[in-house]
Amino acid sequence: MKHKQRGWRYALSALTVAVAVPCPVWASDTVLTNGRIYTANPAAPWAGAIAISGTRIEAVGSDKAVLRHRSAQTRVLDLKGHLVIPGIIDTHVHTLYGSFALHGINLSTPEASITPDKPDALVAAIKTYAAAHPRDAVILGRADFSETPPTTPTHELLDRAVADRPLVIHNTQEHAVWLNHAAMAAAGLGDEPMADADEERGVIRDASGHPSGVLLEAAQEIAARMVDARLTVEDKLAMLRVGSEYLNRYGITSVVNATGNLAELKLYAALRARGQLTLRTRTSFGAVAVQHHLTPKFLADLEEARNQYQDEWVAANLVKFFADGSSGLIPPLVYRPADYEALVMELDRRGFQIMTHAIRDDSVHMVLDTYERLERAHGARDRRLRIEHLDNLQQEDVARFAKLSVIADMQPTFCCGPDGQDFDPRRLLPSDRWNSLEASGARLAFSSDWPCTWPPDPLVAIQQAVTRQAWSSADTADVTGNTLDGAAQAG
Repeated sequence: MKHKQRGWRYALSALTVAVAVPCPVWASDTVLTNGRIYTANPAAPWAGAIAISGTRIEAVGSDKAVLRHRSAQTRVLDLKGHLVIPGIIDTHVHTLYGSFALHGINLSTPEASITPDKPDALVAAIKTYAAAHPRDAVILGRADFSETPPTTPTHELLDRAVADRPLVIHNTQEHAVWLNHAAMAAAGLGDEPMADADEERGVIRDASGHPSGVLLEAAQEIAARMVDARLTVEDKLAMLRVGSEYLNRYGITSVVNATGNLAELKLYAALRARGQLTLRTRTSFGAVAVQHHLTPKFLADLEEARNQYQDEWVAANLVKFFADGSSGLIPPLVYRPADYEALVMELDRRGFQIMTHAIRDDSVHMVLDTYERLERAHGARDRRLRIEHLDNLQQEDVARFAKLSVIADMQPTFCCGPDGQDFDPRRLLPSDRWNSLEASGARLAFSSDWPCTWPPDPLVAIQQAVTRQAWSSADTADVTGNTLDGAAQAG
């Protein structure tokens, strides 16, 4: 998850398909003709027809060549010149949180944003939503609000909207939540410090020690546990089904779920068993700015996930770390470098893939150092190590991505701003440097980070990657964008 909402972020990976060959010929379920089909194959990027059976693309080529796969039972659809692209792989989403947001009240869309500085409008909107959902055990929402004390909002405003049920409003950046008094009480949040020091560090309190209602970073787990206890499995399955279909409407057919656990994996498996899972999912274990500890239970959950869920539709074997958080994170770094390295080394020894959220340039540098030592210690193999976001990047680290075969997972619709100033006022650092990374030979993966961005439209991501049309300056951004093909194939 990221720390600014200047655009929407989207993950994008194209499925490369082969041009049809003369033989052998078999009958396909469906043939699409008379279209403009983007194949992502550099040797033949465009075709006119495509043959499909089940979930498999069997042939791509001219109408004449592909129609040889037709039988009396084949459904033939004339595209009348319309565009067809491969299914989009969004390599960084938060599927369950996004599904919660889709079900709840969304106060931040491209069309309008209702913020705490419009208190009457905010209260009225939430009241209307709550009245329309009388059976919801907890009211969920999404809004823009400050996550930097002392300008964070307080629970009193939400109490005006809903007093009799827990109300949980997620910040659009997903690094803070805002609770009403009922939610605080249900979560066990009061004047006494929380037992977990990392969680307590993110509890915003007033001068008297009373919680304000805003929880930052790892403290969000206080609210997450309460919400999880109040939503039934059927509630979650219904929301996930709608959320998956929502992503499908934007052409997204596969996702890497960037935060999750064994319980969430079981939800995807349950949907698949019912024939209702419309996304191919790969889930990482992790929670926002929460440190991993290699307890027997955590390791057992990882092993169970890897052993039980390894197919086309539900898969695991991935662990997500947070090297830092958002610009409001207290403290800014989640791990001491030595602690992070020890965890990564052990998980790699056990064969798990690693992805790490890192926004600051010093965090990215630390992660690259760790990955480099990992390769030296354990030898080369196809690890597909990843760094997520990397808004800011030191010049000397650009070439290291290709050298170490580290995937740079970036969100072009968050481009482009002087983000370096947020972290070090002494200097300006170039931000969102996917063009420099691509030129250096790095492997890019563009993603949405949904629901941090809304909606998850990959075409917006392509436009942003190519044009870089956003607030920016020559001092703080690569001034050139990707090519259209480069943006479409990132990942």
